[in-house]
Amino acid sequence: MNPSTLSLAAGARIALTCLDLTSLNDLDTEADIAKLCQRAQSPLGHVAAVCVWPRLAAFARSQLPAHIAVAAVANFPHGNADVNAAVRDTQQIVQTGAHEVDVVLPYKTLIAGDDMAVSNLLNAVRQACPGLVLKVILETGELKTPLLIQRASQLALDAGADFLKTSTGKTPVHATVEAARAMLSAIAASSSARDHVGFKASGGIKTVQEAIHYEALTQQLLGLATLTPKRFRIGASSLLGDIEAVLNPESATHAQLGGSY
Repeated sequence: MNPSTLSLAAGARIALTCLDLTSLNDLDTEADIAKLCQRAQSPLGHVAAVCVWPRLAAFARSQLPAHIAVAAVANFPHGNADVNAAVRDTQQIVQTGAHEVDVVLPYKTLIAGDDMAVSNLLNAVRQACPGLVLKVILETGELKTPLLIQRASQLALDAGADFLKTSTGKTPVHATVEAARAMLSAIAASSSARDHVGFKASGGIKTVQEAIHYEALTQQLLGLATLTPKRFRIGASSLLGDIEAVLNPESATHAQLGGSY
């Protein structure tokens, strides 16, 4: 499948079902997250998860039905190599009752060539959140080269990642199709990962048309049945508005005129 063979409406439906609706602003409050959780329960269908700071994960859980997951971030957005700090973040997420941990791989340490330090942090985080979905953020815009992205992908897979995720959205370069291809290729090439590990495109994705490129590439490299929340996610804060505009243009227009979140 290529983007030209997937209709805009079909792409929008997939994006909605697989969306991690995200708010990671430094000054986020419970009021902000309450609005986010309301948006997550769209009349057109619900998202896969909401993604928030650990300090707001328990509140988000209280605002959502059981079928919408709560994800929270660890080692974010800096991606330092401090194992103890990353584990503390992860333990806090576990204690909130959240379902998913999005942890930043220590990408500066990887660039410096210290693969062991990267593995130590990822393994410790994996051990600290048994039973939770673990998404490893590679920060591909900082890694820059396919070789480094492939190395980061392999270290994450070796540590037991459930998803490989492109970026934090806090660096100048966010998700790119080129980085996604390198990550998806690493999953597809791994006999222990290709049948269960997922991919999350995150950072700078604002339109359904952009999302469709990642949907098509995921299906091309991982197979026909992978465009479900178990294997594919899109992390975004503003994509939902475009999804709604595609699926129900009249309703979206009225909501925008009413000043919706």
